[in-house]
Amino acid sequence: MKKIAQFLQIALLLYFLLFLVFFFSFDSLGSAFGMDPITPESMVKVFLTGFILFVVTWAASRMHQSSMDTEAKKMQTKMNELKAKLYDFEHPKTTVIPNPAPPKSQEDTGGIIRPRKNVTD
Repeated sequence: MKKIAQFLQIALLLYFLLFLVFFFSFDSLGSAFGMDPITPESMVKVFLTGFILFVVTWAASRMHQSSMDTEAKKMQTKMNELKAKLYDFEHPKTTVIPNPAPPKSQEDTGGIIRPRKNVTD
């Protein structure tokens, strides 16, 4: 798409340069092309053709820029994922699991305080 956009931009430039030279030297070149007087219809045709060429060039350039933006976003997300993996590799998560204490039985009262008893009235 980039090559098409560049080609269209060069074609647009050449189109307008050609008609600029043509209209500056219209006295000598006008009769060669059978255009003795410049009519509004001929000028409208020239400018409409140039405008259509400009719109096509702009659309091609915009499509190319859009595709480049989406590609850059994809590469950015991929780079962020790789950075996250690298960080995880350099800083591994070490979780220390403490040894759980064995559950105490009701009969083991190893202290001064007696176990609580619920009293209902």
